[in-house]
Amino acid sequence: MGYVEEMRALVGHRLLLLAGANVIITDDQQRILLQLRRDGGWGLPGGLLEPGESFEETAIREVKEETNLDVHDLTLLGTFSGSDYTFTLENKDRINVITALFEVTSWSGRMINDPTEGLALTFFAESEIPAETKDEYRDYINYYLAQRVAKK
Repeated sequence: MGYVEEMRALVGHRLLLLAGANVIITDDQQRILLQLRRDGGWGLPGGLLEPGESFEETAIREVKEETNLDVHDLTLLGTFSGSDYTFTLENKDRINVITALFEVTSWSGRMINDPTEGLALTFFAESEIPAETKDEYRDYINYYLAQRVAKK
């Protein structure tokens, strides 16, 4: 049983404050890697911190678990928090997340989808981001794209 499951056993569906990391991974054509989640929505690789982990360690671990890729040269793009990041999940659990968004400039390995984590992994061009991309991830992607434009 993981940390969140342990906390849920104690507090039920009440609001939990959770920290996590999401990662923007691009290919050589600047397409963004998205994961088709088990709930049918698209999102970025990432997940929640385990006790004692840093945001960077979480980003590296979650990408490896979900994609089999090894990420290098993480760059922190921003931190997202506040009421816009408070959610009620399908099972009625309430969460408020603090998310560190990273960009990866270098990665290696053979991409393999872990079916326990998601249904598919696909790179998308900016104009092809699926309509089923969750709003939270759309916020992160839009922030990344705005930063990319600002760097030019």
